[in-house]
Amino acid sequence: QVQLVESGGGLVQAGGSLRLSCAASITTFSRVTMGWYRQAPGKQRELVASITSGGTLNYADSVKGRFTISRDNTKKTMYLQMNSLKPEDTAVYYCNVQGLVHHYWGQGTQVTVSS
Repeated sequence: QVQLVESGGGLVQAGGSLRLSCAASITTFSRVTMGWYRQAPGKQRELVASITSGGTLNYADSVKGRFTISRDNTKKTMYLQMNSLKPEDTAVYYCNVQGLVHHYWGQGTQVTVSS
């Protein structure tokens, strides 16, 4: 059974930083595209950042220059470093893995940025 476990969320003041982690048990970790999504109350879930097996990066315009996505294939862990956080970044953040056959989601971790 594939398991995705997010951690690192919490409450932070505007301008602060957090680092989210997603530990994935999938055997083919090094061969899949992974990403972070977020969903705020009353809003659609949106892609924040993604990273392919080859290291190609993609960011939402709203987070470019502030967030950095990375992956460690040895530890089977994906990270999202979030700097210069803004209140509008407040949302539940979800880890996503595009497996070779199925797509997988974590349960989400809450990020709250106070003004």
